[in-house]
Amino acid sequence: MAYEPPDPPVVPYLMVHDGPGALTWYERAFGGTTKARYDMDDGRLGHAMIEINGGAIYLADEFPELGDRVGAGAPRTFGGTTVSISLAVDDADAWLARCVAEGAQVLRPAEDDSYGRHAKVRDPYGHVWSLIGPKAVG
Repeated sequence: MAYEPPDPPVVPYLMVHDGPGALTWYERAFGGTTKARYDMDDGRLGHAMIEINGGAIYLADEFPELGDRVGAGAPRTFGGTTVSISLAVDDADAWLARCVAEGAQVLRPAEDDSYGRHAKVRDPYGHVWSLIGPKAVG
């Protein structure tokens, strides 16, 4: 029998500080739906899967004591992130406004570009998101 992955074959895995808070933030700011959640006895988020606008990400608190096994840390630990996540949206301005209302930092205001309308934010957990939707009408 062939192996069937339980989730999409490629899923970004975000390490954060305050995993439970981050999961709630992604639910509010991005309209995400938590599909799986595993909390640790010490209050840290051991693992979660959240669906956002038809895609999925994994999310967990960082575990510095397991750095040699985990191989990743939160942006706060490193002073930034090495990746950005591109999120296709129906209205870049509306998504940007919702993110800002939830505390995201605007890195790039919504502007029309050759491929659509693009905004960029840094979430309160240090991850950078491109919000890309159709060009503005008018």
